[in-house]
Amino acid sequence: MHPSRVRAIFRRLQAANPRPTTELEYSTPFELLVAVALSAHTTDKSVNAATRQLFPVANTPQKILALGVEGVKPYIKPVGLYNTKSKNLIELCRRLVEEHGGDVPRDRAALESLPGVGRKTANVILNMVFGETTIAVDTHIFRVANRTGLAEGSTPRAVEDQLNEVVPAEYKKDAHHWLILHGRYVCTARLPACPRCIISDLCEYPNKTAPRDLSKSDALAAGADGSAPARSAAARPAVARVARPKSGATAAKTRASSGRASSTRSSRGALTSTSRSRRS
Repeated sequence: MHPSRVRAIFRRLQAANPRPTTELEYSTPFELLVAVALSAHTTDKSVNAATRQLFPVANTPQKILALGVEGVKPYIKPVGLYNTKSKNLIELCRRLVEEHGGDVPRDRAALESLPGVGRKTANVILNMVFGETTIAVDTHIFRVANRTGLAEGSTPRAVEDQLNEVVPAEYKKDAHHWLILHGRYVCTARLPACPRCIISDLCEYPNKTAPRDLSKSDALAAGADGSAPARSAAARPAVARVARPKSGATAAKTRASSGRASSTRSSRGALTSTSRSRRS
């Protein structure tokens, strides 16, 4: 993709959503680390449901460590693979306490050495907690980058490396937020909502969804069935508005209403003319 087109894509995403952020709920760096670690192979909605129960009870490495594996499990049951994640969470907390004084380390190697923390999680922490311009590539970013032609690669790391090369410096800090939200709510897996996409004309995907097929898109289902969590303006992705064609029944009803209105106006006109004749 030409650099000017890449820049135009991020210019539009920034203009529509100047301060994007994660949909995970947290108030400290440690809470964010836990939330991102729990988010593997599950949704932010499920993670938030779990942490809303866990964090009021234990939101530090020491307090979670005191719960133990069996004590943590009931809190994170909404999260997939919670048995494995419970063990990883306790070991993560133990390592933080013993090796880092209970603090979240800034070093990538130290982060990635923690149980349940991979490169994606480390990138999120380095970006959101420590202000680095890392780009965390999840399933949404991987799809959007390849589909649009923004950054093509067969692995998340290949896509990450390509994005780091092509994304202009001024957009890099928030790039992963814009792409995640765009992939989650517009450029969805099964059928992207191309007709309401604000970068559709810049996207190089050859098989764009036609307007007539927009109603079949899972992007619309995400908002209609309640699966998309309530979001602040900062987390809300931008979409272009599309005029929906009227169904046959609706169009017929509209024509009938117009006909009745026209008939009523004609009748009123006739009555008015008759009244005037009588007064004359």
